[in-house]
Amino acid sequence: MWHLVCGDNAVAGVTHVIGPAAAEAGLHVLRDDLAVGPLGDVDTPPCAERVAFWRAVWPEGATPMPDFAAGLPADAQWIADLARQERPVTVWHGDSASEQLLLARVAHALEGSAVALIEVSCGTGNSWVQNRQAVAMRTPQALLGLAKPRPVETERQAALAAQWRAAVTDGGLIHRWQTGQFAAEDYQAVDAAVLRQARAEPQPLARLMAEVMARNDGFFATDYFLFWRARELAAAGQLVLTGEPGEQGYSLLQVRRAG
Repeated sequence: MWHLVCGDNAVAGVTHVIGPAAAEAGLHVLRDDLAVGPLGDVDTPPCAERVAFWRAVWPEGATPMPDFAAGLPADAQWIADLARQERPVTVWHGDSASEQLLLARVAHALEGSAVALIEVSCGTGNSWVQNRQAVAMRTPQALLGLAKPRPVETERQAALAAQWRAAVTDGGLIHRWQTGQFAAEDYQAVDAAVLRQARAEPQPLARLMAEVMARNDGFFATDYFLFWRARELAAAGQLVLTGEPGEQGYSLLQVRRAG
């Protein structure tokens, strides 16, 4: 049995549920945040557009930088190979748009195959910031109570696969998720949220990003993603960033509105 999770932070809780032996044999981590960035070639090695996106997002000086050129194509091939194996696949998911896209991606990869697709739902079905729960946000004890694997029936798998096909062809740069549906958009709404939190006087960039995160429904906006958008807005003359980057690339930076 494969157990798939989105991101390293979900590993400890899922391992607590399935046990170290099962985790060693079949727990697989997919680290690509599918909610952000272009998806057009994410399933097509060498995934050049996807690789270029993550290289742009990654802050200069933040180490270690993942080897996107090796890792993303390897993920694409690994997922494609699932349909040729005999091991059932269990996807653990919550209210994260990235987790939901992973579920849809795997449903698409397994569509028409004899491989069983199983899901463990750990969320609320609601991705508003006040309610949402990703797998990694659940305590190990809470996951024990939520761990109710259920087969993904043919009709649901077909619907999920169709959602994945739509996501990779709709040209969206952000995919928000709410109650089973994805909505595609560009970066405009996120950039507007960043600019709304900016002031005429300098403030810590980390504080501004935290305010945006706390109000961002539909997907989890990460610090590196928002830092990238801040850099892009600064390059466009809409924000001014000052100070030394700090260990995370942004922790000591100040930000203010330009002009």
